[in-house]
Amino acid sequence: MRTIIWFISVLAFCSLAAAGKPNVLFIAVDDLRPEFNAYGATHIHSPNLDRLAARGLVFDRAYCQQAVCNPSRASLMSGRRPDTIRVWDLQTDMRHHIPDLVTIPQQFAKHGYHTERLGKIYHMGHGVGDDKASWTRRVNYKLAPRKDPESQKAYQKQRAELKAAGRDASRARGVPFAHPDCADNELFDGAMTDQAIKLLGELKDKPFFLAVGYLNPHLPFIAPKKYWNMYDHAAIKVPPKTEPDGITPYSLTNWGELRAYVDIPRKGSLDEAKSRNLIHGYYAAVSYVDAQVGRLLDALDKQGLADNTIVILWGDHGWKLGEYGSWCKHTNMELDTHVPLLISAPGMKAAGKHSKALVEFVDIYPSLCELAGVPIPDGLDGRSFAPLLNDPDHPWKSSAFSQYPRGKVMGYSMRTERYHFVRWVNRGDALGEALAVEVYDHQADPLEMNNLAADGQNSTLVKKLTEQYKRELPPASR
Repeated sequence: MRTIIWFISVLAFCSLAAAGKPNVLFIAVDDLRPEFNAYGATHIHSPNLDRLAARGLVFDRAYCQQAVCNPSRASLMSGRRPDTIRVWDLQTDMRHHIPDLVTIPQQFAKHGYHTERLGKIYHMGHGVGDDKASWTRRVNYKLAPRKDPESQKAYQKQRAELKAAGRDASRARGVPFAHPDCADNELFDGAMTDQAIKLLGELKDKPFFLAVGYLNPHLPFIAPKKYWNMYDHAAIKVPPKTEPDGITPYSLTNWGELRAYVDIPRKGSLDEAKSRNLIHGYYAAVSYVDAQVGRLLDALDKQGLADNTIVILWGDHGWKLGEYGSWCKHTNMELDTHVPLLISAPGMKAAGKHSKALVEFVDIYPSLCELAGVPIPDGLDGRSFAPLLNDPDHPWKSSAFSQYPRGKVMGYSMRTERYHFVRWVNRGDALGEALAVEVYDHQADPLEMNNLAADGQNSTLVKKLTEQYKRELPPASR
């Protein structure tokens, strides 16, 4: 019966493609973890993300391939795993080892689409730049600054202090959060949305792939004051600083990304007041982006584009907000690899529903191609999840893989329906002897507070999961 439903789903999408090319609005949100209403987090003000969820499908179990910007985005945009493109850091360009790879927008451009981006789609920094081959038009639109004037002053002051102390002034980041009393478009994300709305009007009569990349809620959490005021500061919960039992030396980090900001200690934990301020700032930044997403959805409706536009929204990885006494990303923990993924497509039958299928960022490339009737190129590492948009409960993958390096060691993360299994090995020897192993039972321990692999009584379970890992580890990692 499910095979019949799947076949009907494919026919429906093929008929849609034959009727006319659907547009693609491709929304990336930096450091957004799956903590908003559509994922059951009722304490977050996210009416527009919820509105997109009501129009589309919410993937409850979506995973990035590596929990840091450049590898995650390069993997998603190329449809290849970090081990395939050999990108595991912030400095390596995805074309360094595979110069002729074809990215998602590049494939769409080859088949009649206007492709253009605003904001952060690829990681830009640390020597890595935008991918010119992806876009049919590249314009540096004049947009608002990332920081408000007071935050910019604090940044310059920190630079001067570091320089005077003989330290590296390029490490300055300024304040980690701010809530200036300003209009949305006086900051980058709001101004970018203004430009994106203009482009929707300009491009409405041709098939387009418009990529819009929001900078919030990446540090620094700078959002207009009205979004800060949406939250009761005293009611914000600060997680306990307890590390999981049986944690390995590779599992967590010293969260150096945050320590570069003003008033953050270079060592040790944060006190409760600092933690609450940061969480408050993150929440405000999420609500700021939410409002901009709402403006994009309004523009689609106003321009008559909503019925013929695929809208996909993703966060490039998760983020820790003080859980385990830790912050930022850069780990294989569920909080970092588990990501938000929402997609709405013309003709889909599962609008407003959730899917618990295990999907991965490498699946996005073939999925968008299938939904738009664009040929799926050879060499991709993912699998199209388009059938799930009509049947969210269709049988799917038994595992999803992520990874994170620690010097000469690589940790491979395997998420199954029930368990999260992490195997730390010497780099280049994924099937070899494990240096450390983690097993978390998400049925009994969704917060991952107890590493079952540390208890010898669970050796049978560890053996079973190791066998599955060795059987299902992606070819690129073997």
